[in-house]
Amino acid sequence: MTVIDVTEADFEREVVDRSEELPVVVDFWAEWCGPCRQLGPLLERAAAAREGKVVLAKLDTDANQPLAQAFRIQGIPAVKAFRDRRLADEFVGALPADQVERFFDGLLPSEADLLAQSGEEEDLRRALELQPGRPDAALPLARILLGRGEREDARTILESVAGSFQADGLAARIRLEDDGKLAEAFTALDDGRLQDALDALLAALSETPEHREDIRRVIVGELDALGPEDPLARSTRGRLATALY
Repeated sequence: MTVIDVTEADFEREVVDRSEELPVVVDFWAEWCGPCRQLGPLLERAAAAREGKVVLAKLDTDANQPLAQAFRIQGIPAVKAFRDRRLADEFVGALPADQVERFFDGLLPSEADLLAQSGEEEDLRRALELQPGRPDAALPLARILLGRGEREDARTILESVAGSFQADGLAARIRLEDDGKLAEAFTALDDGRLQDALDALLAALSETPEHREDIRRVIVGELDALGPEDPLARSTRGRLATALY
């Protein structure tokens, strides 16, 4: 179903919950609004052209005033797009058809996104050709290469990535693997014994001061992969700060 009518009663289910599966574009409109009648068909046409990839939800602001107030709708038409339960994009006013089309395109995964999601080596390489340096393609590709023992190729792939703690950590690990003192930590990491690996890496901060910065990068990369709310990540961040400062 490409176009649905929503109300305050089913907004959470039809918009917020559904946005976990695919983007949901909400058209806040009213019967008396001339620009709404102008924009509505353009939104419907754009949604229909992307059948199965996006849903257009139409909400009558006169009949659902508390919800319109909750979203601070001060002028209509107002369009808000939700993805993964969050507001992803929005605009106010009757845009021309080409801008509406671009708005919808911006909500859908690009070719590089789809290739990166596949996880296959050839697709990951193609994703990096289309969008060099994207971490979600470079990291799994580097891990594939490392699994085959192609360390230098993996290092080259990671060098193109900027602003990724996980990429920095993996690159640091490659540099450190020649140090036998860290073999135990990396074996634990590969075996999924993350607590043991982090304990060993934290201990190595003082035992191998010449590698202090790279060890820190490995630890930070693993904590970033866990996420900020993970209990192990929270406790380890405190221990890392103590070890460093």
